[in-house]
Amino acid sequence: MEIVSAGEDDAGEILTVQRAAYLAEAQLYGDPFIPPLIETFEQLRKVLAGGETLVLKATLGSRLVGAVRGAFSERTCLVGRLVVAPDLQGRGVGTGLMRALEERAAARADSCVLFTGHLSDGNLRLYRRLGYTETHRERLAAHLTLVHMRKPLVPAAP
Repeated sequence: MEIVSAGEDDAGEILTVQRAAYLAEAQLYGDPFIPPLIETFEQLRKVLAGGETLVLKATLGSRLVGAVRGAFSERTCLVGRLVVAPDLQGRGVGTGLMRALEERAAARADSCVLFTGHLSDGNLRLYRRLGYTETHRERLAAHLTLVHMRKPLVPAAP
């Protein structure tokens, strides 16, 4: 598996994997309108073209199998849209993407923060295994509570 920065030309493939990956989340919460499923090609292309958000992609051969984003606010990296092709979930792709993002973010941030839904057991297990700890919960609706998590980053050695 290779993990590199994504570019504008990757928008279509990332969006395809994103929609496939988030379909299970939409079913879990009974909400087909979650933001990752309604994001448009043009919105994602602008994120990739803007250069302000770090977007990494994971490939196996010529196939894009995962992606993750990191947006920066002062010395914090907001992790978002970690996606892995459904047929490869549980095989280290998400872990690899998260570690690569954290490594790159350490030059610009002191910590990474993220959130996931309270019913998303696989996501919660992954983030806890990677060293994220829960900071608080935010109830958005009767069916959805967001679990906010944080991980301090160790600066890269010079």
